[in-house]
Amino acid sequence: MSKTVLALVPHPDDAEFFAGGLLANLIAEGARVIIAIASDGRRGSFEHDAESLAKLRRAEAHRAAEALGAEPPIFLNHPDLEVDTLPPGLLREQFIRLIRQVKPDIVVAEDAFAPYEVHPDHRAVAWAASDAIHFASLPLMHPEHLEQGLEAHFVVEKYFYSEHLPNANKIVDISQTIDRKIAALGEHRSQVRFLVEDVMRQAGLAGLDLRALLGEVLDDPLQALAWAMRAQAAEIGQRIGVAYAEAYRYVRFHPFVENLLALQG
Repeated sequence: MSKTVLALVPHPDDAEFFAGGLLANLIAEGARVIIAIASDGRRGSFEHDAESLAKLRRAEAHRAAEALGAEPPIFLNHPDLEVDTLPPGLLREQFIRLIRQVKPDIVVAEDAFAPYEVHPDHRAVAWAASDAIHFASLPLMHPEHLEQGLEAHFVVEKYFYSEHLPNANKIVDISQTIDRKIAALGEHRSQVRFLVEDVMRQAGLAGLDLRALLGEVLDDPLQALAWAMRAQAAEIGQRIGVAYAEAYRYVRFHPFVENLLALQG
C-alpha cells in the first residue's frame, strides 16, 4: 500500500524549500502527500500589503502543491510572525488533530532541537510539531478527539529538517527530483522575489556588488534561487556521492526498539 505523508510547516513555501526533494521522491513512489501550513505568510514582502500578500501566498501554495504532485494544502491561517503568540497548546492540539485525521506513515517537520533558528514562527511550529508527533499516540491526550471519532495514531517515520542540522543522520538523494522541487518552489513567486531582494539588500549594506560577483543569474529571481538551491543540494550530495541531496534527522521508534531491530537484523 502507498504511504501517507504529512508535512507540518510554518509558511507557504517551507515544505518545498526545505523538503521539496524528499516529498517529490515519495510522491514518485506513490505516496499521498499533504502539506499543513500554520501561518498565512502575510509579512514576507517589500512590495505588497499584508492582506493582499496573504491571499497571494495562499494561491501560490495551491499552485506549488500541484506542481509538486501533493494534495491541496491545509491552511491553519494564523497570522505570520505571530504564531509564537498563540495560546499555549493551541497549535499542538491542531497538529495532533491533523495527525489523527490523516493517520500519516511519515511526518516531515522542522527539528525543534536544531540550533540557530531565528524565526519565531519556525521555533513555535517546530516545538508544536515535535510534541504532536510524539504524543498523538496517547489516547488520553485530548480525549475529546476520541469522542469525535479520531483515534490515537503513532507516526512511524519522522523526517526533521533545519537550515542548520548538525545531527543529521539521513541523507536523501534528490538528484532525480531537484527540478520538480525548484519548479514547485518557483510557484511561490512573491516569496522568491522577497528572498532574493532581502539578500541583495544585505549584500549592499555589506558593500558587496552581487551582480559583479554572480552576473546574469541575478536578473531573474527564480534563476538566482535555483542556483542557490542547487549549490546547497550539491554540497549535501557530496556526503554520499550523489549530485543533489537533502539532509534530515530521521527517527522511527524508541531507541530500545531500534536496538532490538538492529540485533535481529
